Amino acid sequence: EVGTDPSETQDRRRCPSNPSGTSEFIAHAIVRQTLKCVIYVPTRICNHSCNPMEAAMRSEVYLCFITLCWFWTSSSALLSPKGVNFEVQALVNIKESLIDPRNVLEKWDRDSVDPCSWAMVTCSPENLVTGLATPSQNFSGTLSPSIGNLTNLQILLLQNNNITGPIPKEIGRLANLHTFDISNNVLTGEVPTSLGHLKTLQYLRLNNNSLSGPVPLSLVNMSQLAFLDFSYNNLSGPIPRFPARTFNIVGNPLICATGKEQECSGTTPLPLSFNLSSSQNQPPGRPKSHKLALAFGSSLGCICLLILGFGILFWWRRRYSKQIFFDVNDQHREEVCLGNLKRFPFRELQVATDNFSSKNLVGKGGFGNVYKGYLRDGTDVAVKRLKDGNAAGGEIQFQTEVEMISLAVHRNLLRLIGFCMTNSERLLVYPYMSNGSVASRLKG
Repeated sequence: EVGTDPSETQDRRRCPSNPSGTSEFIAHAIVRQTLKCVIYVPTRICNHSCNPMEAAMRSEVYLCFITLCWFWTSSSALLSPKGVNFEVQALVNIKESLIDPRNVLEKWDRDSVDPCSWAMVTCSPENLVTGLATPSQNFSGTLSPSIGNLTNLQILLLQNNNITGPIPKEIGRLANLHTFDISNNVLTGEVPTSLGHLKTLQYLRLNNNSLSGPVPLSLVNMSQLAFLDFSYNNLSGPIPRFPARTFNIVGNPLICATGKEQECSGTTPLPLSFNLSSSQNQPPGRPKSHKLALAFGSSLGCICLLILGFGILFWWRRRYSKQIFFDVNDQHREEVCLGNLKRFPFRELQVATDNFSSKNLVGKGGFGNVYKGYLRDGTDVAVKRLKDGNAAGGEIQFQTEVEMISLAVHRNLLRLIGFCMTNSERLLVYPYMSNGSVASRLKG
């Protein structure tokens, strides 16, 4: 036939008579790894020597072959030429470069085909490694450059270990990375410039290491960066303007000199080319005087607020603690001259009678109970708590009764000292007679 591969013709000729020829044909097609076999081979499913049953069998064989090629093509992206999963190989290389005293990575096996069941590894629904978190595992050793082969990685957490050596520049190949924390280790060397390739990075912590050298200017390309912490290293300036909303570079002596710590952290973008020399070139008198004026103004404002608060408190206590005298009726000024009646606050009578305790009850009558009490000046009094204090029209009636009682002045009658009137209470205050009432004496 014209345009037919001789090897294909030979394989096809073995198809009708030899069942094994079909498997040889499929194996041969897989080795060639071309989609061309998928396109033109099915057009020659049968020649004149094939019967309908053989044609149907060969159709099923080619359909299985097409499905096999599709699965092989979709999975070949994660396989090396030797058939090894790239992510498995990268994770095993990371394991071999670390010292694992607790054996938390012992199940990381090079012969495994699925790393999603391994400890410290997180995968996506498509079984792609998207997270590697090994914080506080007491790891030592170095971080393998194979970390750059985990191209689907989104979260990388290696903080609170004892990892040494430099930060691999291959981390810049992790285009999907948005969280990177390798703080509190013993890393040395410079911050790799390849970190500027991480356009989706939002959270970056390299603090509490021994990193040195300048901060790469390429880091300004991380447009989505929201948090940055380079504190407590040995980095040098100048510092580029990061887009991070929160930053911290305290503890780098070549950038933040002693006394300048407040300028090395905050929640606003870092100033352009901020370094030690630019800070020292500023006139020293102006910032210092400005800070002194700010401190003085703040202190003065606090003192004024305190004085105002104490003044309001003193006025309030004086207003509500002062004694109020009530003149019963203006029409009886001749009787009022015998002595004004004192209007007691209800709270004062509560305290005097221990909240009208039954222990202080000295008498009962048709109009109410009588309690013994002690005023603040030590005077013994008898407080009569009237019943139906909140009855309709009680206020006018009570004032009338108080007026009448105040007019009854005789040496054998108790003189009314004062009263208390609220929305629900009516009370009369008399001097306390220790010998009891007339009724008790007559019965005795």
